[in-house]
Amino acid sequence: SDRFGAVPREATFEPVSLGPVRGEWVKTKNAAPGRLILYFHGGGYIAGSPETHRALIAKLAHTSEATAFSLAYRLAPEFGFPAAVRDGLDAYRQLLARGLPPTAIVLAGSGSGGGLAFSVLLAIRNAGLAMPAGCLAMSPWADLTLSGWSVMQNAKNDTALSWDLLFVSARHYLKKAPPADPYASPVFANFKDFPPIMVHAGSLEMLRDDASRLGDRAAEAGVPVSVEIYDGMQHVFQANSHVPEARVSLQRLGQFVRQRTAPKIEPQSASAGR
Repeated sequence: SDRFGAVPREATFEPVSLGPVRGEWVKTKNAAPGRLILYFHGGGYIAGSPETHRALIAKLAHTSEATAFSLAYRLAPEFGFPAAVRDGLDAYRQLLARGLPPTAIVLAGSGSGGGLAFSVLLAIRNAGLAMPAGCLAMSPWADLTLSGWSVMQNAKNDTALSWDLLFVSARHYLKKAPPADPYASPVFANFKDFPPIMVHAGSLEMLRDDASRLGDRAAEAGVPVSVEIYDGMQHVFQANSHVPEARVSLQRLGQFVRQRTAPKIEPQSASAGR
């Protein structure tokens, strides 16, 4: 996580527990009231934390003009699948119980956290809960079968990931669960009734096709979707503040959050103000 750069000085962080789940509030001065990102950090389900991803989350929160809740979901191998999904669902329930409307919440994540965001979205739908306003992901790991063509095609181009790392991480997380379970690999899920989706990835990363296939699932279900593959970019390139593409991607993702959570203005009736 050293490559994520310095944490923005205007951001503040507050560790907190929401019922059975832990995490931290990430707040910026420009956050609009009632706009929240429920964020899932990366790390292959075996590493990472809200603290390691503070710089990236704060940048996304700033461009989104939102507060973020970064979830400290349980990690493998001590806590295997589906512990992380359950933690994500519990966090969403806790936010709703505290009076936050689902239309004010966007799920988001990077790497394995990006795949987890879609797994939690699937759990929310199947639990019959009101759906959030949207879901976004940066370089999501959404296929633990490692069947995407880019896993082989970009094996020598990806400077962050390797087949061995992905395989070992998946094995620790899944244990005896099938890797094609939709809650583990949402590229195999049905996206019916999902909210709008935005996914960004780099053309040189092994998980490029995971992003594209999430877009395919959304399109098949008639869900509004935007998948953007940035030429010459690596895994979670948004963390690199020195490349223009990182700023463009974060601005696009922030715009998505702002538009999806903008308050709905009801047209005034003809008699209004009389």
